[in-house]
Amino acid sequence: MAARVLVAVAATGVASAPVAASAPAVQKGQAAQAESGAFDVVLLGGRVLDGTGNPWFKADVGIRDGTIARVGDLAGAEAVRVVDVSGLYVVPGFIDIHSHADGGLDAEGPPGSDGARRRAAPNLVAQGVTTVVVNQDGGGAWPIAAQRQRLEDRGHGPNAILMAGHNVIRGLVLGADHRRPATDAEIGRMTTMVERAMEEGAYGLSAGLEYVPGRWSETEELLPLVSAAGAGGGVFIVHERSSGMTPMWFWPSQDEPGPPTMIHTILEDIEIAERTGVTTVATHIKARGADFWGTGRTLIQLIETARERGVPIWADQYPYPTTGTDGNTVLIPSWVFASPDTTESPRDRLLAALADPDRGELVRQDIDHEINRRGGPANLLIMDHPDSALVGVTLADLISEWGANPVDAAIRLQLDGDPDRRGGARIRGFSLSEIDVALFAAEPWTITASDAGIALPGDGPVHARFYGTFPRKIRRYAMEQEVLSIESAIRSATSLPAQVLGLRDRGQVREGYRADLTVIDLASIQDRATFFEPHQYPDGVEHVLVAGEFVVDGGELTWALPGTLITPDSARAR
Repeated sequence: MAARVLVAVAATGVASAPVAASAPAVQKGQAAQAESGAFDVVLLGGRVLDGTGNPWFKADVGIRDGTIARVGDLAGAEAVRVVDVSGLYVVPGFIDIHSHADGGLDAEGPPGSDGARRRAAPNLVAQGVTTVVVNQDGGGAWPIAAQRQRLEDRGHGPNAILMAGHNVIRGLVLGADHRRPATDAEIGRMTTMVERAMEEGAYGLSAGLEYVPGRWSETEELLPLVSAAGAGGGVFIVHERSSGMTPMWFWPSQDEPGPPTMIHTILEDIEIAERTGVTTVATHIKARGADFWGTGRTLIQLIETARERGVPIWADQYPYPTTGTDGNTVLIPSWVFASPDTTESPRDRLLAALADPDRGELVRQDIDHEINRRGGPANLLIMDHPDSALVGVTLADLISEWGANPVDAAIRLQLDGDPDRRGGARIRGFSLSEIDVALFAAEPWTITASDAGIALPGDGPVHARFYGTFPRKIRRYAMEQEVLSIESAIRSATSLPAQVLGLRDRGQVREGYRADLTVIDLASIQDRATFFEPHQYPDGVEHVLVAGEFVVDGGELTWALPGTLITPDSARAR
């Protein structure tokens, strides 16, 4: 949708019903009316991709009271509104199983305010997203009941599913003394909190095992918590302990050898799923770092082998070769900047470390490690620097221009760059191989997910996935690279996450299902967000409906807030 926004629903020029039709068509429509009454909305003449992976079929879709009432021939049917979608594809609304939209959905403000605009989740619904699963990576709010009440009171655009965050719970129980395994008594208290969260409407447990304080948890701590979530009808969505050869927190000069790898991560996820029987999602699966590329095949084999013996293990993925929300990769190790003297700039602290031969050698060792973990010199792109001539060039370009080795080039960026910015420049590391990204995208157990929060044009730098995830999966990996079919790309964002979550009334274009629908133009669907200009809405998403209400209408945002909270009880009530 070419970065267009409106405060109110835009006129689309489509007809309102009743509409004239030939006699046979009217008779068919009248038969449908006699059976079930008039519709609120009819999507007329579209090609239905029902979300299951089946080929498209031509059908009209009639919506009544927020539900798909009829899928078939509705020519001449009475409706409050008829929208001609001939030549377009009607698909289920996308279910974003790993979203950081909770902060935006919880924004304060009356109608028309920035807070209300954030609650509309414009960058997400513009992609076709109608449901977000939030409180990810072990984070979120506590208690769940209070968060749920706020969201219900304020209103939000897409539907929302709330997870209980392991890191939040662990932090409340262990407090500042969290750099250790939990005791049996503490595990008992955490388990009770998970049970409470499930009673209050949480949909399962999320964990962020690479982050504080989950980093110090052990598998035996997680098992009873995951079991408690499963007993309440929930799922387990888990951020990796490591996404490559080493975790994000690891520095060779500071930490003991033998940290977990992404292989260890997947093996632990499989173990938890197998021992608890709880549906487990290895979230934003990846093979990160130049020394880890190609390991995607190993990770896939581990999951395939587990699934063959009945382990309920799945994965989700954002279809990009770069990580990190704001692209602020810092190649200088974090310990260099740790100092009680707040008057020292990052540049001064680096100079002090380099002045000591022993510390300087450790700095260089760690910089070399980080360059490799971030994809190597050719994949480190300068996004911002006081010298504008350096913006848009890679570290490899600077190595060639300066005649420097990679470590010296990284040091020079700090010394010659912004003295108050760690690293001296804003750098985005493209630390994933496109080969691995495509391999994961093709798997039938991989769910498409954004890992994105809510953004408005004018916000600071964000990852392009905030605006482009779902159109990109369809365009790049299905239509251009053909690593999976268009039907499979739609399934990976609709019926697949619905199946994993146990949603019985969403994820398919099917009579009796909730009218969470997206209408796309496959001829023009395209992500437009770039890393230099990320705040750009995609093309080709023409209409998006949440419970039958338009949140995108004719390619324009309506800013409507029709979303509801989905709980395990409500999802399985049908």
